[in-house]
Amino acid sequence: MTIKICCVGKLKESFFIDGCLEYQKRLSRFCTVRICEVADEKAPESLSPAEEEQVKAREGERLLSVIDPKDTVIVLTIGGKRYTSEAFAAHLEALEDRGARTITFVIGGSLGLGKAVLNRANETLSLSDMTLPHRIARLVLLEQVFRAYKIRRKEAYHK
Repeated sequence: MTIKICCVGKLKESFFIDGCLEYQKRLSRFCTVRICEVADEKAPESLSPAEEEQVKAREGERLLSVIDPKDTVIVLTIGGKRYTSEAFAAHLEALEDRGARTITFVIGGSLGLGKAVLNRANETLSLSDMTLPHRIARLVLLEQVFRAYKIRRKEAYHK
């Protein structure tokens, strides 16, 4: 199984980089993890709704260019499906049992995701009712995927 995380923007702060690398290392015994970062669109603070859609569309084109047509795509969005950790573990296992070889999670930029990316999604996922910056969302997602593998294998996580 390959877990791919496609996101808008790069990690800059060392504590986020270190945290994500730690979970990627932990996950390496269960699956292959690939991170695909695409550039965020430079935009002023205040944009009209039309300009916001243009930014999301350009970032979306970049995201779609790194997603394989065969990937099972799960986009992270506030309105997405919510899971307990146990239910998320069972869901990932069910996807794998149904033949998913690559599960691609997509994390948008500061304005969210454009329509083309949302339309490409096989499903949506919400990590929280709160809005999370992409850096935090990436770290939380990696931790939850790692937790899911530990749950699936009935291995202890925290002592």
